[in-house]
Amino acid sequence: MAYENQPPGPGYGTVPQGGMPQYTEAWALVEAARRMAEATLAKDSKTAMRDALRLNWRLWTIFQAELTAGTSNVSEEVRMNMLTLCKYIDQHTVDAIPFPTEEKIAVLVEINRNIANGMLESLNKATKEAAEAAGIDPTETDVPPPADAPTSFDEEV
Repeated sequence: MAYENQPPGPGYGTVPQGGMPQYTEAWALVEAARRMAEATLAKDSKTAMRDALRLNWRLWTIFQAELTAGTSNVSEEVRMNMLTLCKYIDQHTVDAIPFPTEEKIAVLVEINRNIANGMLESLNKATKEAAEAAGIDPTETDVPPPADAPTSFDEEV
């Protein structure tokens, strides 16, 4: 498969540090969205789109496996909603791979961006609540966030 030997994209050097799985998952969604969006502009766009679709599909398969493993720490409602979304991603990707188009790619890019933003908002809210519970003003902490830690992925793709 072509994507297994695909070199990392230009933004790949900014892989998040370990210890923040929710941030890493959000980053992975945005990275997959970026690659899909860039694939629509490639010289051999059909091949590039297929490779990017397969990469995104693998990412969503990982999410699906985590959600069905029984070790998920998300609420049952979120788990079921995400599994439903995983099923949609599967179906849409299977439909898109034989005949990839910019429109089919755009649907998946938008889903990835929206889920990543939701994850980031949740993470930012939890961080703020934890700081407040500890009696710390989140805007005056001694430890600044990582330089590459965005508060939104809207501008990334």
